[in-house]
Amino acid sequence: MSPVLIVIIVIVAILAVVGAIAGIYNGLVSLNERVNEAWSDITVQLKYRADLIPNVVETVKGYAKHEKETFEMVTSARSAVMGAKTVKQAAEAEKEMQSALGRIFAIAEAYPELKANENFKTLQTQLQDVEDKIQAARRFYNAGAKELNTKIKTFPANIINNMFGHFKKREYFEVAESEKAKIEKAPEVKF
Repeated sequence: MSPVLIVIIVIVAILAVVGAIAGIYNGLVSLNERVNEAWSDITVQLKYRADLIPNVVETVKGYAKHEKETFEMVTSARSAVMGAKTVKQAAEAEKEMQSALGRIFAIAEAYPELKANENFKTLQTQLQDVEDKIQAARRFYNAGAKELNTKIKTFPANIINNMFGHFKKREYFEVAESEKAKIEKAPEVKF
């Protein structure tokens, strides 16, 4: 074999290795950005719901002035959701929020005139819509987190990740088992 041919083969092999490393790294970057985008979608929906909460509280307050503890619980849960910085904190805050909203709607059941209030009906519809969007965003985020977590653990991407160290395992945004049951069988609202 001629020295020129050997040099060409070595250069092609080096380019193939560099190309493979670049492809794997770019795939990890793409997955990481998809997970970041999904998390952003969740935070947007959580903020939108948090912005609706004061309106729900004020509407219910007009009918149930003596439910101060429940209103404080809702306010506290809203603050926790807005202040969550990590996936784990958001999941914990989500549990609080679901419980607080459940109590608000339980109060509404005791006041037929509140259930008939157009403003309350509109807010309830908007909250249900945003809950559906949060669930969809959560599924999208968790799917992306699973894909990224799997990729950074498998060969050869794990070697590339260890070389660069940019990509970290993502936590799942999970709902407690009791909340999953509520999601699977959503409460029926009758007016």
